[in-house]
Amino acid sequence: MNTSLPGKKDISGYRSSESAQTQFLFSSTYRSIKTTGIIERISFPVDPKGNGDEFFQKKIGEALDRARAQGIANPIVIGAIPFDLSQPVSLAIPKSYEFFSRAQAREQSNKDVKQTLKIIRSHSLPGEARFKQAVQQAIANFQLSDIRKAVLSRILDVELAETVDVNPIFNRLVAQNPSGFHFRIPLANGAELIGASPELLVRKQGNSIYSNPLAGSAKRNPDPNIDRNISENLLQSDKDAYEHQLVIDDIRQVLSPLCERLDIPDAPSLMSTQAMWHLSTPINGDLIDTSMTSLQVACKLHPTPAVCGQPTALARKLINLVEPFERGLFTGMVGWCDGEGNGEWAVTIRCGLIRKNHIQLFAGAGIVEDSCPESEWAETQAKLQTMLNALGAELPRQTVSEPVAETMLESAE
Repeated sequence: MNTSLPGKKDISGYRSSESAQTQFLFSSTYRSIKTTGIIERISFPVDPKGNGDEFFQKKIGEALDRARAQGIANPIVIGAIPFDLSQPVSLAIPKSYEFFSRAQAREQSNKDVKQTLKIIRSHSLPGEARFKQAVQQAIANFQLSDIRKAVLSRILDVELAETVDVNPIFNRLVAQNPSGFHFRIPLANGAELIGASPELLVRKQGNSIYSNPLAGSAKRNPDPNIDRNISENLLQSDKDAYEHQLVIDDIRQVLSPLCERLDIPDAPSLMSTQAMWHLSTPINGDLIDTSMTSLQVACKLHPTPAVCGQPTALARKLINLVEPFERGLFTGMVGWCDGEGNGEWAVTIRCGLIRKNHIQLFAGAGIVEDSCPESEWAETQAKLQTMLNALGAELPRQTVSEPVAETMLESAE
């Protein structure tokens, strides 16, 4: 399918070069979509004052109507929404888009151009000692408050010897993680958000919705026997089962009033990526209001306890207290929604922001009362490996724990 705007002027007010060359990409087993050009960028926040997303959704509808008026029969909105819904989104209405098969994406990823990347400096924010201290602080808060889970994270800022070509990095990411949700989101500041998320926030087709939350993780091992034992231990872990159930209970609470049918398995199953094992629960439902869009459902679900904590408001306050940076687009959501309300949104994890010779990577870990600071740090190290493998480079032996330059995070929002 190709939906385009033939013979029309660019009315967006952006440079024609951006409109002609800017391409968004989102790929999944459901549908893979790529775009060309931009009619309109959307940067206002979903919920700036904590009063709900009604105004935001109204503005999205108006932007889609403007695209229809310009000749697009079924326009889409595509891009990324930040972790904090009071911050600006990075969405766009493209001039044209087309669906393509995953087989085509894999074929392209196999045409990898070998690229030798030399990392000259890397900074972790926070560093290992401070991250472990934050885990201990969170656990202490659990014992004194109603908070039962909080997701703590870190940024790894990597400086390379020269400006990098995003194409081979993205191709390797696809080849190494063939079952993930792959995305390339060009941002207005010139950076690009790329990733291979394993976690689906929501998919909508007609009145049917599907969600696949993940919580509870373990690093994989190249030895098949050890790897199998790791997966079995994860499935039997009381700590990880508890962490996972908090996520499922929260999603059930959000979706139950919206659905006439909601099917949630009694126990999680295993999902694997190249680097990690995860506890996974596939959730299916039928919406009562068939006019509700995938973006509306996604905004009601976000942020789940898989990326924030439980209860949400208290966990967010704890995160703001102990995390020394703003997450920006990390642990937000990325995807698309068409004019009929269908679409797909993945959680923005296993990803990085790339601009010139700088790359910012992100990883987090769910903290509950039984968490071990050393294990949670190791989990973030393992999760970072997805993007590090795609870079095709190893970190220096010493990762400097200094403040990360926050300009890219801030302007990417």
